[in-house]
Amino acid sequence: MKVVAISVGRPREVEWRGDRVLTSIFKEPRTGRVHAGRENLEGDEQSDLSVHGGRDKAVYAYPSEHYDFWRRELILDTLNWGAFGENLTTQGMLETEVCIGDRYRIGTAEFIVTQPRMPCYKLGVRFGRSDMVKRFYRSRRSGFYFAVAVEGDVESGDDVKLLGRDSGAVTIAASFLNGGRDQDD
Repeated sequence: MKVVAISVGRPREVEWRGDRVLTSIFKEPRTGRVHAGRENLEGDEQSDLSVHGGRDKAVYAYPSEHYDFWRRELILDTLNWGAFGENLTTQGMLETEVCIGDRYRIGTAEFIVTQPRMPCYKLGVRFGRSDMVKRFYRSRRSGFYFAVAVEGDVESGDDVKLLGRDSGAVTIAASFLNGGRDQDD
C-alpha cells in the first residue's frame, strides 16, 4: 500500500446552476513533505465544516484503482489525481479491505479510518454533472476519511503500513452500503 498523490485546496466560489457556491473540492497536487495536522493537511481547508472536515474527517483518501472506472464511466481522456476532492490518492487500499477503526502509519503521521465518504452536491459541481452524486453512490467507490491520531509529515510515494485492526471490524464498503441513502428518490 502506498500514497500515489497528495492534493490540497482552499475554498473558492464557483457558479453552479445560476448560484454562487463556496467549495474546496478542487484540489491541486503537492510535492514534497506535507504536514498532517489534527484538522487537515497543510494547505488544505474545508469550506463547510458542518458536513466536511473536523477531526473525524480531517483527511479524505480515495483509491487510485477507481480512476480507470471513472474515465470510462464519464468518457474522459484524462482525470488528474485529486479529482474527487481527496487529499490522499492511494494504491492498495480498497473499500472492501479497509475497515472502520484501522490504524495506519504514513510517513511520520498516524491515521485512523473513521467512515466512508457520503458525497454532497459539490461532487456534481466539480464534474459539472447533476447526476454525479447518484453515479458515485451506485459505483460503491466511496473512499474514506481519516482522523489524524499522531501529527506528522507525509509525501507522495510513502508506504502505508497497517498498525492495527479491531476484531470484527466493519469494512468501508459495508459501512457505505448501510449508511448510504437511496439516491433514486
